[in-house]
Amino acid sequence: MCQPPEVRARRNAEHWTAELYLRHISIYLTAVLVRTRISANGVTGLMILAGWLMSAALLIPGIWGPLLAVVLSQVQLYFDCSDGEVARWRNSQSPRGIFIDMVGHHTTEALLPIALGYRVFIELQEQSSPHAWPMLSLAAVVSVLLVLNRSLSLMVHAARGIAGLPKLPDTAEARAVPPTGFVGKLRSAARFLPFHRMLHAVELSMLILLMSILSALIGTPGVAEAWMLIVLLPATLLVNVGHFVACMASARLR
Repeated sequence: MCQPPEVRARRNAEHWTAELYLRHISIYLTAVLVRTRISANGVTGLMILAGWLMSAALLIPGIWGPLLAVVLSQVQLYFDCSDGEVARWRNSQSPRGIFIDMVGHHTTEALLPIALGYRVFIELQEQSSPHAWPMLSLAAVVSVLLVLNRSLSLMVHAARGIAGLPKLPDTAEARAVPPTGFVGKLRSAARFLPFHRMLHAVELSMLILLMSILSALIGTPGVAEAWMLIVLLPATLLVNVGHFVACMASARLR
């Protein structure tokens, strides 16, 4: 009941770790939660809190802050799985629950680069670097681009709904479109080099941890994280352009 086949078959709504290990463990968390009085929306609230705490953790100096952020990213994933499972067990699914779930994911991905930028800003300020302030602006732009990229998929669903088209099932079969032309080649290349997946909150937290370890090895706090922000700007811009072109060429908008 909590993990029906149509849920396990979802392609885009599920994180790549879901089939790997999340769904195998989250059901035990759900079994505990359904014995309490917490609602499915309350579980979503815990998911949102875990996501926000990920960003707060980045303000802890050294590698411990990013390490805590990675742990919290896993906690967020488990609550993200369990809120739907609790809703299905209690038959309490609602548009409100879907809405606050989206709010949680959007705000988490918006706050992460901002927290990273502030982390780099503090480190560079202590080194009297002239590049400290630009890092804050850079982080803000990356934050907007990350939220825009996530929103493009929702815009497709909104456009279909406004046009009176039916909802598309979120399965691999429903989304399988034979690649054609230049856009098809780009989509095929993205399958072999899915760097766009690194822009999600979980993967970003892992990258930040890796960069913090590299900064510690170099002996200059914040330097690797600063370069990460610099690389993220063109990367997120490229992903947004590719995502927009793919949406426009997709049969889902015809």
